[in-house]
Parts: sequence; C-alpha cells; structure tokens
Amino acid sequence: MPVVISVFLVMLLIGAPVGLVMVFAGGAGAISLGGLDYLAIVPEKMFSGVSSFVLIAIPYFIFTSELMSHASLTERLIAFNNALLGRVRGGLSHVNVTVSIFFAGLTGAAVTDTVSIGRIMIPAMKKEGYTAEYAAAVTACSSIVGPIIPPSIIMVIYATILRDVSVISLFAAGIVPGVLMSLSMLVVSGFLAWKHGFPRHEPVGFVAAVGAFILSLPALMVPLVILGGILSGLTTVTEASAFAAVYTLLIGVLLYRRLTWAKVWDALVTTIRFSGVVFLLLAASAVLSWFVVRSGIAREAADIITTITDSASLQLLLVIVFLLILGTVMDVLPALVVAGPVLHPTMVGLGFDPLHFAIVMIVTLNVSNITPPVGMTLLTAAKIAEVPYERVIVAALPFFGAVITAILLLAFVPQLSLWLPSLLK
Repeated sequence: MPVVISVFLVMLLIGAPVGLVMVFAGGAGAISLGGLDYLAIVPEKMFSGVSSFVLIAIPYFIFTSELMSHASLTERLIAFNNALLGRVRGGLSHVNVTVSIFFAGLTGAAVTDTVSIGRIMIPAMKKEGYTAEYAAAVTACSSIVGPIIPPSIIMVIYATILRDVSVISLFAAGIVPGVLMSLSMLVVSGFLAWKHGFPRHEPVGFVAAVGAFILSLPALMVPLVILGGILSGLTTVTEASAFAAVYTLLIGVLLYRRLTWAKVWDALVTTIRFSGVVFLLLAASAVLSWFVVRSGIAREAADIITTITDSASLQLLLVIVFLLILGTVMDVLPALVVAGPVLHPTMVGLGFDPLHFAIVMIVTLNVSNITPPVGMTLLTAAKIAEVPYERVIVAALPFFGAVITAILLLAFVPQLSLWLPSLLK
C-alpha cells in the first residue's frame, strides 16, 4: 500500500497524465500483491474497463455536443429565454442561468456550455452594463448543471466504473438535482439584480415570443430524443445517443443550414481527441479499481470514517468536504475515476443508498469547475470576458454558496434524487 501511494503521488507531482498515473499505481499495486507475474493482469483489466457496450454512447454524446456548438443553436435558445425573462430586472443574468438548463439537456459538458453560451451572453451582458467579472461568473457557475441534467458523459462513466448503478437510473436521478441547482442560482441572480439595479429589456410581444419558441423547438427536441427513448424503454442509452447525433446533424445541415462539412469534420476531430482521453482514463481506472477491491482499501476507508464518527450525516458531510477539496486540484473526470472506486463501495458498505451517493458525488465533483486553481469553466469564462481570473472568483462566491446549499439539500434529503427513478420501477 505505501508503495502504491508513493508511486501515485510522485507521478502526480511531476505532472504525468492522470491516466498513466493510475496505470503505474495499479501496476505497483499488482506487484505488491503477487509479484511480477501479476503485471499480466494490468492489460487484461484495461481492456475490460473499456469493453462495455454502453461506452459507445460517449463519443456519440460528444459528437452531438460539438454539432450543437457548431450549428449555433445557442443563439436560438438564448432568444427564446430572453423572450420569457428579458423583461425582468437583471433579465440577461436570469437568461444566462435558464439557457444553461436547456443547453445542459443538449450537451452534458460544462466547459462546452461555457464556451457556447459565454461567447454570446458575456459580450451582450457587458454591453448592457453588467461588470465583466459578474457576466463571467454567472456563465461559469450556471454551466456546471451541464453534466448533471442528462444526457451526461460523467454519469455514463460513473455507471461503467461502479456497476451497481445503471445509466438510466442516474439520468433519471439527475433531473431534479440539476433543476434545484439552477433554481438556487436564479435566487442569487434575482437578489443581485435587485441589489445592483441591473437593467431589463422591454417586454417581447406574444407573436415574437412564439416565433422564438418555434425557431428553438428543433434544438429543444434533442433531449426528448435522448431521454424519451431511454426512460420509456424504447431505446438503450447507446441507441439514443446515436439517434441524437444523427438528428442533430440533420437539423444542423438541412434545417438551420449552419453546419458545413468543414464544421462537421472539426466536430469529428474534437470527438476523437476527447474520446481518447476519456477511454484512457476508463482503462486506467479499471486497473486501480481492481487493486482497491483486492487490497481492501475500501474497508480500511470505511473503518477510518466510522472511527471519526458513527453519525451517517457527519460521515456524508466529511466525504463532501473531501470531494470539494479534491476538486480544487483535479478536474471532474480524473477526480471521479480516482475517488469513485474507493468512496462508492465505502459509503455503500456504511449503508448509504448507491444511487443517492452517486448523485451527491457527481454533483459535488462538478463544483470543481468553479473552484480555483483548476476551475475550468471559471478560467474559460474569464478568458472570454477578458477579465482577471481572481476577479471572477470573487464574483462567483454568491453562486458558489447557492450550489453548496443545493448539495447539502441533496445530501440530507435523499428523495430529491431518488423520487423520479422510483417512478420508473
């Protein structure tokens, strides 16, 4: 065990890719358990980690996300949301949050949401008198609902690594938490709009609002294509992801006429690159997961937690604090594949519902997108807004507080995440 931790920390500190860190740490663990002969298990586990049929959905979801971005569907979603909320004080701030809800159902990736929404909303907000740091903060923070409201690449990966929860259950369980987080940020947005006297637009006529809805309707159908097929049982997750990619390609080329073959090619290249990173992490996590099971680390972690406290609420709170700290130094996906194999069996062994804990862990790790120094959505939004990162961090603090409040509600009111999946049984 000390050898594995040493290998893991040394490679991490020298800046090695997280995938290689986990492979070498898992290999060191294999040697510690059974000598050099056990190294033959490493390639076998790496292959098994990426051989699940459901993983085919990942490149399809990434491709759909890229096509959405290249087809400029964000503009239509923003126009529709502006027609609904633009007349309210701080309208663009509220639109920024609500459009993230819709866009989350299209892409499932936080940084993609930040780029797609931010490059339109941030300049528009700055033009109307919002500070650059506030525009960046609200864009970055609202984007973290992307991996929570399905479809979600993170949920597919979680279900693959830890197989006692299904992708379908995770998708259903993520809807209410995603909406809850967005509502908490809308409350903050409304308070700040009142406090600072943010501007509002003239009311949009009924005909114009209906027109904006009709123009955005084909894009809004993408979540229905995905979730409708999955939750109704008509399609598998993989089939639904493929249908969504084909549907997005067709409306982007034939209906909106914004997708050129050059843009489609660029979307394919990005999909291949990102998929390669994801599958390397999955293969590496399979090696580390095997070592965690064989070495009894999960049992030891459970013993440590129970030694500190026997209160279930405090145990869960300790894990949430640990995940928040982990998120300050690691991005969502690497943190998930590193911590998931240890924490999930530990918490299930302590009596927590596996689906409930999965949602708490996924939501909490997504906060890493807005916590420095990593904070990928904050960094991205700051770059778009052309404002120092430090100022965006300060502006994001009220929204960070709203997200933490939502996490605590999800942690201590399990039915918020378990209610909808229970209806599907």
